[in-house]
Amino acid sequence: MAINKIRVDEAKKVTWIGFGINIILTILKFFAGIFGNSAAMIADAVHSFSDFVTDLIVIFSFRIVNEPADETHDYGHGKFETLASLIVGGTLLLVGIGILWTGVDRIIEIIYGEVVPRPGFIALIAAAVSIVVKEILYQYQVVVGRKINSKAIIANAWHHRSDALSSVATLFGIGGAYFLGDRWRILDPAAAVLVSFAIMKIAYDIGWDSIKELLEFSLGSEEKEKIYNIIRSVNGVINPHNLRTRKVGNYPVIDIHIEVISSLTVEEAHNIVEEVELQLRKQYAEEAVIYVHVDPENQIDPED
Repeated sequence: MAINKIRVDEAKKVTWIGFGINIILTILKFFAGIFGNSAAMIADAVHSFSDFVTDLIVIFSFRIVNEPADETHDYGHGKFETLASLIVGGTLLLVGIGILWTGVDRIIEIIYGEVVPRPGFIALIAAAVSIVVKEILYQYQVVVGRKINSKAIIANAWHHRSDALSSVATLFGIGGAYFLGDRWRILDPAAAVLVSFAIMKIAYDIGWDSIKELLEFSLGSEEKEKIYNIIRSVNGVINPHNLRTRKVGNYPVIDIHIEVISSLTVEEAHNIVEEVELQLRKQYAEEAVIYVHVDPENQIDPED
């Protein structure tokens, strides 16, 4: 439990830091977009606001994840973290669609002759600041996310990276519209459109991984082979088979049948099972849910 609390505390800390930075950046970008006459910067500000919202979602989810198993959740509350990742991905998708819609609408207006004012230099400064700050925040959060093995934190880190990419496109779009004259003002909304596709790609990657977990997809074939190899390395194990896997939040559920020599005592067979569980927990964390079923050697297993 202590390990899980440390993990949750680190997740909260890194998310609260991102939360504070997102508030400042959102205000800065909206100010720069409005007073700098930049559609791309306003779109970027909306993206930063969505980061602010997803930070709240992640913080709330980790309050629940830290709760121990109870009578309504025998396996703990780990899937709330997966749900948070899915919400982050869904929010990103909606943001991407919204930016795409606004950008295309603006481009059509320009094509049909609407005069677009030159973006202000303040929008360029805001885009440059956002790139630096968001990339630093991404690097920080993704390192922590990998350290504590949290999909929600890594998903949120990618949300920051998508904001940095958004600001890169925004910088080029605003720069082109600012320095190249009237004919190139279309670069500002065009940058917003490019940003939207990058955001939607990241949203798909995050969302699909979370959906697979919520739909009880098994671990991949490489991961299953790794499990088999760990189990085969334990003395006394014969013919591990009928492996079934899934995820509960951040931790795997592993259900495996093994055979042992028929002449072993119950205690000896039990010791082998404990060693199998120990080796798997070394690989997948103490909180992993592991079921090891013991069959006598050469007995036909009805589940095979």
